[in-house]
Amino acid sequence: MINLRPVLLVIGTLVATLGCAEMVPAIYDLSLGIDDWQVFAASSLFTVFVGLSIHIATRGGSANISIRQAFLMTAGAWIVLTAFGALPFMLSSLHLSYTDAYFETMSAITTTGATVISGLDKAPPGLLLWRGELQWLGGLGVIVMAIAVLPILKVGGMQLFKVEAFDTAEKILPRATQISRALSAVYVALTIICAVFFYLAGMSKFDAVVHAMTTVATGGMSNHDASLGHFDSLPIELICILFMILGSLPFLLYVRFLQGHPSDLLRDKQVHGFFIIAAGATFLAWLSQATGGHEPGLLELRDATFSVISLMTGTGFTTVDYSRWGIFAITLFFIVTFIGGCSGSTSCGMKVFRFQIISISLRNRARELLYPNGVFLQRYNGRTLSDSAVNSVMGFFFLFVVSFLLISALLNFLGLDLITAMSATGTSMANVGPGLGNLVGPAGNFASLSDSVKWILSYAMILGRLEIFTILVFFLPSFWYA
Repeated sequence: MINLRPVLLVIGTLVATLGCAEMVPAIYDLSLGIDDWQVFAASSLFTVFVGLSIHIATRGGSANISIRQAFLMTAGAWIVLTAFGALPFMLSSLHLSYTDAYFETMSAITTTGATVISGLDKAPPGLLLWRGELQWLGGLGVIVMAIAVLPILKVGGMQLFKVEAFDTAEKILPRATQISRALSAVYVALTIICAVFFYLAGMSKFDAVVHAMTTVATGGMSNHDASLGHFDSLPIELICILFMILGSLPFLLYVRFLQGHPSDLLRDKQVHGFFIIAAGATFLAWLSQATGGHEPGLLELRDATFSVISLMTGTGFTTVDYSRWGIFAITLFFIVTFIGGCSGSTSCGMKVFRFQIISISLRNRARELLYPNGVFLQRYNGRTLSDSAVNSVMGFFFLFVVSFLLISALLNFLGLDLITAMSATGTSMANVGPGLGNLVGPAGNFASLSDSVKWILSYAMILGRLEIFTILVFFLPSFWYA
């Protein structure tokens, strides 16, 4: 059996940290004289108590963790933190059911951005701040996980991005602590700069802080029902586009940039691929508006650029209802939703590098057919691609598609029409937020869905956020008894 002591030690520490974070909206509500501060204070004390109790009960053991313990730690942390993070939503003046509270928290902490809350413009400010804070913390956790944990676990080809310092699973915790300091510094700096820019562009201080957190985290939760369209400001949209892109590029390359190696960022194939795909999708989205009755012009280019970047990065902010642009645009955005940004960033989706590796593999297979006696090396970013890495990527694609089809079919069985079922599943697994159609599209939200559908979509969010394998491995009996 698996020794859970090291796993619970880490989870307990994270739960206590989350409890401390809950004091921020408590203090903010208290300063405004809003009664919800008591909810956050009580939730904070309870969460800290439970977290510290777990930490104290499990400390003193070995700090080393095995591969199986690393899987448990990664998935368990997201599930447990969501359970405690949901308490303020349930106990606040909004009186959300625990299902809705859990869905909202899972959406926030996985940086998905789907919401069940209507009337955001009049919602308690502490809750709006808590949503932004959850997305911000979730985005930071995703970066550390993608750099320190998933490469060791060889999840979906992530071994290609293994940092040399992380030689074995036993080094995850101490090494992750060291490198996360540099990553956290970059993350905090980008957030502060983004908030200042938003404020100078016309946002209130509160809006600027919350939107900066959800922009850099590529989460997309807004303080307004109309999302970023509420401001109807070109400067704000341009700032948002810039920081959504910055949040979608590999954060380790920023660290390398600051260390005096700017060429690493410029030479990275993932970065090249991201901009090529984004530019091509923007051009097609701009042209597609003609089929929706709009003559492509500068205003349409502005809307197309923002929508493509928002969906491709997994942020999910909206300024217009792009579902009205016609079937071609809808299909294009559906595809862009799955692509995502770069590995090692806060963005979601399948990630650009996987599409690049599949392209390299297919091209190599074609060459082998043409030249049976030839020897062709598969290389990516200057490194030789091993067969295991390529197979991991192929396996990820297969499981992603199968999971998407199964969950879509299940939602359709539970009463959703096929388009809504597929859209809700896709946007949840890709951690984007808004889907397609009137129900879960950019002009709607997820509030009207049944509780069973919300629980399934919560599972889909964490399935996509943790790269499929990290969740599905728990269904193997050999995982528990090997």
